[in-house]
Order: sequence, then structure tokens, then C-alpha cells
Amino acid sequence: MTQPSFATHEVFNQSPPFEDIDLFAVDRPLVEAVKANGGAAAERELSEFGKHWGSAAMADRGRVANENTPKLRTFDSKGNRRDQVEFHPAYHELMAHSAHAGVHNSTWTADGKPAGDAAEVIRAAKFYIAAQVETGHLCPITMTRASVAALAMQPDLLAKVMPVLSTKSYDPSFAPWWEKRGMTLGMGMTEKQGGTDVRANMTRAVRDGDAYRITGHKWFMSAPMCDAFLVLAQADAGLTCFFMPRFAPDGSVNAIQFQRLKDKLGNRSNASSEVEFVGAYAQAVGEEGKGIRTIIQMVQLTRQDCAIASVGLMRSGLAHALHHARHRSVFQRHLADQPLMQAVLSDMALHVEASTALVMRLCRAFDRTPHDAAEAAYMRLLTPAIKYWTCKSAPPFLYEAMECLGGNGYVEDGILARHYRESPVNAIWEGSGNVMCLDVLRALSREPEAAMAVLQALAAETKGLPGAGDAVAFIGKTFRRADGERVARLAVEKLALLAAAAALNGVSPHNAELFASTRLAANHASMYGAVELDSADVRALLERALP
Repeated sequence: MTQPSFATHEVFNQSPPFEDIDLFAVDRPLVEAVKANGGAAAERELSEFGKHWGSAAMADRGRVANENTPKLRTFDSKGNRRDQVEFHPAYHELMAHSAHAGVHNSTWTADGKPAGDAAEVIRAAKFYIAAQVETGHLCPITMTRASVAALAMQPDLLAKVMPVLSTKSYDPSFAPWWEKRGMTLGMGMTEKQGGTDVRANMTRAVRDGDAYRITGHKWFMSAPMCDAFLVLAQADAGLTCFFMPRFAPDGSVNAIQFQRLKDKLGNRSNASSEVEFVGAYAQAVGEEGKGIRTIIQMVQLTRQDCAIASVGLMRSGLAHALHHARHRSVFQRHLADQPLMQAVLSDMALHVEASTALVMRLCRAFDRTPHDAAEAAYMRLLTPAIKYWTCKSAPPFLYEAMECLGGNGYVEDGILARHYRESPVNAIWEGSGNVMCLDVLRALSREPEAAMAVLQALAAETKGLPGAGDAVAFIGKTFRRADGERVARLAVEKLALLAAAAALNGVSPHNAELFASTRLAANHASMYGAVELDSADVRALLERALP
């Protein structure tokens, strides 16, 4: 007798997992942007990195690290202070893979000098790829990399830490940094009463021989298991930058007491703490009273990474949306073949392509800044503008990507919900949108001739593109207004769009024209897909985005 079947249904018309692919090779805009900015020699290295991070195993590590969030262990079973944070092994594995690839230090030589050539561009491509898989662990990665710029203000200290910091080893053990195979560094700037206004900090530093004792608090201090932190505190001469290790020179645990971990919207794999310093040991970095000038060297680099990570998140959103649309049929046709979906996806692809070209162009400026005044001016003026535009673009972009997957995009089983929760932090961290606009205005006021030279260079690079001339005139006029701060967002966004068009023009002139015609010549609609592109351009953009 035949047994009845109780199967309720067959699962079909679902897109397969987007994994076990080369995240570098399938991203033609990235490949071309890296090449255009000097990184062609690293193509094989980046392809290997792309294959590794595009594997199902790495995707699963990203998922597990976010589902199993860090836990603060304030005391041991006997009531002794412990002040340690426990992470899931998946988090440590992600850290180890990034460190092995030099994502935390490859832009520096072994003695802490800029590596030169295309080190920034190549490292940025890796950071961009890793961000597509898991961004939380990249917080200590970026802070470690950026800290070298601040430590350079204290050469004797830099010389001591570089032998440990310059390795490609990740050592999660809780031990003095000088005993470890590798180290990570974090930073602590903001306090409850000041936030962005770090000059309002009240944490105090008192001399203790050649060192200092610091008493106070930090309201946000991420990656609390870093081996040392760069913190701002008030010394006799004013706000000063300090190097605060987890262990004092005698090997005792430093007086860094974690109060709790933040319950954040996203960035769940990464711990962010509230902390108090109870006479904690620290060494000065740079001159007393020059703390902001010292730590801003680090902040420029972390802002750069905020932009790169945001573009990486958008790239992942686009790739998942396009992959799904090619496998999902609705009304007897693949989504990817339906004109309205093509309009949405191609508009998104154009945005990502321009954003990718822009951040890679910015990284070229970082590579060349030490020996090129024009590139240094580009870096100073455009880093905050690029952070402003790319980071604030990411949340609405990722929402659109989620919508392309329908309900499947909204559930936590997929990666897009995590990406969406992750996306706002880059716009908030290292200075929110208004702070970025004020920094652009500050760069203009301090070095007006250099800033105007950058604008003139962008004008030359975008000559003939639709709307570029009007954009240049608008930016120049707006920045000269007496009430420039009131309308700064208008000019800063336009500046970023102009820079994106210029960067894309150096990679794909035809697509630069499409970008300019939809972003500069006309105000881009608030929704993706509300543009009119030629059918051939639509097909070409989608093929470039994901072959």
C-alpha cells in the first residue's frame, strides 16, 4: 500500500545564497577604480582576498559574531575587579583574518612611516570587501591603523610599539602589549557632558614622574579589549592626548574600569563601553595642550574608513539585490528583466560605482599627501565632504536594497537587515553630518587658496560633464556667503557629488556623464529608479555591477 505524502509544499523560486564568490573580481567598478588609482599590481592579492572573504565560511563567521554579542565581566566570582569583555570565537577569527591580510597596518612601514606607492588604495579595497561581510570587527582594525598617525607625534613611544603593532598577528590574550605577538589600539574622546565638543572634557591628567595619572570617564569607548587607548584629558596646559595601556609598566592591570556595554542598534559584534579611569597610568602623546591637533591625525584616517565601509555596505546591498532579482520570477518574468526593477537597480549601481571611484580617489590622495601639496589639500578639504555624502547615503540605499528582496530582505536570517542596522553608525562616528560640514568650512577658512585650487582642479576634471560648471559656480558662491554655515549642507553635498563625478570620469567617462546628468544637471529624486536611462546603459551598468 502506498504511503500518503504529507509534504506541504516544494521550495522553489528562491535565490541561492550569495556566497563562495570572489568579491573583488565580480566587482568591475572596484577593479577599475583600484587600477585607476595605482593599485593594479595588487590585483592577484586582492582577488585572493576577495575569494576568501566571499566564502560561505566567512559569511557564517559574520553572522555568528553578531548573534553572539560581547559580554562584560566586571568582577570575578570572589568580587575582584576583572574588567574584561568576552567575545565569541567567530569575532576573534574575523579579527585574525583581517590582521593576517594587514588591514590594520599595511599602510605603514615597520618603523611607522607611510608605506607609499598605492598602499592606501590596496588596503582600502580590502577594507571595502571585508565590510561587505562583517563591519563590527573593523572598528578596532581601523583604530589600530589610524593610531600610528597620532603616535608619530611622540617618536620615542612609536618606536616602542611598532615592533608589536607592525606584525600580521592577532593576539587576543589579556596581557601587557609588550609581551604579545600583535596588538590593537582604540581611542576614547567623548564624555557625557560634551560629546562632539571634546574641549568640554573634564577628565583630568596629573603628572606622576615621567608619566601621568588620569581620573575621569569616557561615555563611548569602543573595542575595550584593545591593548591600549589614545584618550583625551585635561593636563595643566590644556587638553592633551595620552597613550593609556591596559597594563601599567610594572605588569599590573591598569585602573580602567568598565561600567557597562552599550546596547546599540547595530555594530553588535563590536563592544562599545562606558568607562571610568581611577588614576589610570598614561603617557603623553605630543605636546601638552595640543591634544586635538595630535589626535586629529588619527581622526582623518578613521573618517576615511567610515566612508570606505559605507560604500562597502552599499556595494553588498546592491550585489544581494541584483543577485536576487536575477533568480526570482514574479508574474512569469525574472525581476531583473522587468523595466521598473531595472531602473531601480541601475540607478543604485550608478550610485555605488561613483561612490567606489570617489573613495579610491580619496585613498590615492592619502597615498600622495606626504610629497604632493595638491593631494594634501584634496585630502583635507574632501575627507569630511566624502564622509558626509557616502555615510549619509548608506541607510536609505540599504533600505532600497532590502525592498528589492521583499520580506526576505527584512528578516534577520539574511544579511541586509544587519547591514541596514549597521549603516547609520558611520555617519555618527567620528563626527556627524553637521560636524563634517563645519570641518569643510574650517578647511576653507584656514587654507582658502588651497581649497579653491582643489575646486578649480575638480572643475577641470569635470569640464564638459552635464551640470558640472553650474555646480562649481554654486559651490564657490555658497562658500563665499557670509551665512555660509546655514547653507553648508547644500554646498558640501554638491562638492561631494562634483568630486564623485570627477573620480568616476577617471575610471569610466561614459558613466561619469550618466552620473553628472542625473545628479548634477538635475536634482536626483529621493527614490532610486526615478531617473530615465537608456536601455543599453541600464544593461551595461548592471553587467558591470555583477557579471
